[in-house]
Parts: sequence; structure tokens; C-alpha cells
Amino acid sequence: MATGRARIATEETLAGNGELPLDVGTMRTSARRLLAEDAEVPAFEELETLILQLRGHIMVAIPEVEAATEKLPVEDVPRACAITCIREARMRMAYQPGHGLPAGIAHAQQLARSVNALCDHLENLSGGHA
Repeated sequence: MATGRARIATEETLAGNGELPLDVGTMRTSARRLLAEDAEVPAFEELETLILQLRGHIMVAIPEVEAATEKLPVEDVPRACAITCIREARMRMAYQPGHGLPAGIAHAQQLARSVNALCDHLENLSGGHA
């Protein structure tokens, strides 16, 4: 089912490497499901899906943020912050949460924070055009 927000693969929307640009809005919406003040606690089965989705978002965002940092001088503060964010996101991806729903939710929230932070860095480093 297509939505009005879906992106169509055309020459105008393809990134320089022939891939579709990241959908930062969808990434942020996924993160918001766990971070909003009025967020509902997901069922365990749904939580597993959310964690996989957030991990996927991180996996596609990291190379984009890394590419954006390569364009900046080594001593640039936003570059250093973005690189630190990438390292933290990788640590969170490697983390194995404890058993049970509360531990899973805490882990998913950490992944969601990394998704938001990577989106912030991507937007900041690309001049708000992510």
C-alpha cells in the first residue's frame, strides 16, 4: 500500500551512489513510538519487531553520517560529535539486553535515542536536507 509520503525511485530522488535517500521522517516516527511521553508499552512480540526496525535504521544511517563527516575538517566539533554518536550507536547495537519485557523496552529506547541522534547529525551535517 503506497502512501503520500512514499518516495519513488527516480533520477531526482536517487542519491549520488544510486541508492534512495534515507527517510528521516519514518526513522523518527519509529523512534517516537518508544520515546514519546504518551508512548504505549508494546507487547513482547511487537517489541522484537520494533528492535529489528530500529537496528535497521541505525545500520543504514551510520554510513550516511560517516560520509557526511568525511567532508569536514578533522578538528571540526560537529564532526567529532557525529563520530561519537556513531560509536555509541554501534555499542548499543552490540549490547545484548537482559530477559523480559522491561529490559527489552529499555534496550529499544536506547536504540531509538541513537536513531534520533543519527538523524539529527545527518540533518545538521547536510544543512537540513536529509
